[in-house]
This record gives sequence, C-alpha cells and structure tokens, in this order.
Amino acid sequence: MLIYGLKTCDTCRKAIRALPQATFVDVRKEGVPADVMAQAQATFGDALTNTRSTTWRGLDDATRALPQLQVLAEHPSLMKRPLIVDGDRMHLGWDAATRAALGVEG
Repeated sequence: MLIYGLKTCDTCRKAIRALPQATFVDVRKEGVPADVMAQAQATFGDALTNTRSTTWRGLDDATRALPQLQVLAEHPSLMKRPLIVDGDRMHLGWDAATRAALGVEG
C-alpha cells in the first residue's frame, strides 16, 4: 500500500498513523508516477485537484486552463490528499468511506 501526500499535511499524517504498514511518498520530493496519476485522474476526475487551496487561488487563468495532469505535475501540492493506492484500488482523501473501505476505525 502506498500513500501519496505531503509530510506537512495533517490529513496525510492521520492516514499514515492509521496505516503503519503503508509506504509514504512525499509528492513534493518524489512526485507521483505518471501511470498512477493517469489512473487517479481516470478514477476521480476533477476531484483529484484541490481547487480550494491557496496554491490554486494563486494560479493565473492560463495555468488553470492547462490539462489537469500537467498542472498537478507542476504543482504537486494541488493534488487532493492523501491518494492511497492499495493494489488495484485507489482512494482519495481520508473520509469515513475511505477508512471503512480500508478497514480502519474512526
């Protein structure tokens, strides 16, 4: 199991604590492999981009208009976090549905 996120993200920290067997990948330092991002985009669509972040608000219209995967490659902190890859399953965020799907309490 892989957790893609930011080490400074509180939500990612919760997921890491709840899933000690998972390997954490910091998207700022290591990035997300292109095939994983493509699968995540196919699975989650526009939800993959955190449009409520200060990073997103700081982007100009031309950058926002670029293809989603290009924007995320240039600004990895825009990815909604965490992105959890568990075999052939993917989960986005750390909500009750994700925790239930992974068999994690509260």
